Amino acid sequence: VQLQACGGGLVPAGGSLTLSCETSTFTSNVYGIGWFRQAPGKEREGVSCISDGTTFYADSVKDRFINSRDDAKSRLYLQMNNLKPADTAIYYCAACMTIGGGNWNNWVAGSWGQGTQVTVSS
Repeated sequence: VQLQACGGGLVPAGGSLTLSCETSTFTSNVYGIGWFRQAPGKEREGVSCISDGTTFYADSVKDRFINSRDDAKSRLYLQMNNLKPADTAIYYCAACMTIGGGNWNNWVAGSWGQGTQVTVSS
């Protein structure tokens, strides 16, 4: 199962954007679900993961991004506020898992699709 993110675009710094992900095919009771991003030439960076009733965030997006899921609509959302040029990346929706409590930045191979491009202009 590959989760597909959508909703990316070009926004000015300080702007907002909401990404969404169709989750109807995601039926795991073991893994959580969340977002990671990857900028050109940089390593993958975990953005947020909802796992076991807890929502984890990277320090770089805490207090700016909101990760939420609407199971009735089979959707996962990433509301991004006060965007910065450093947020420019391809964003992926994927299955995640926590290890040892707070270690949430673990992504299940094969669970993500092509991703969606977010570009923040300065």
